[in-house]
Amino acid sequence: MNSEKFINECKFRVTFNHNDKVDTLKGENDFIQKENVHCVWFNKSLQNFKGLFVTIPLDGKYYECTYNGDKKELYLDVYKKEENIKFKEEE
Repeated sequence: MNSEKFINECKFRVTFNHNDKVDTLKGENDFIQKENVHCVWFNKSLQNFKGLFVTIPLDGKYYECTYNGDKKELYLDVYKKEENIKFKEEE
């Protein structure tokens, strides 16, 4: 597994996961293509990879892909943002 293959595989898995969850009653416009998935952060450490991905249009979720190079396994975690709380630093 190399970096390019990892990112492409993650984009495919995120696309499949997103489209599998689309309510078909809403219409075809909710389906996405692999080009709608963007890697916003990526890291390689030894034989392991990790990346954070979002879909455009934004669906309120972010996707975390992890590749375990020892076991040759890819994991996909899906998170939904529940809150965004702002804290301002006191001067």
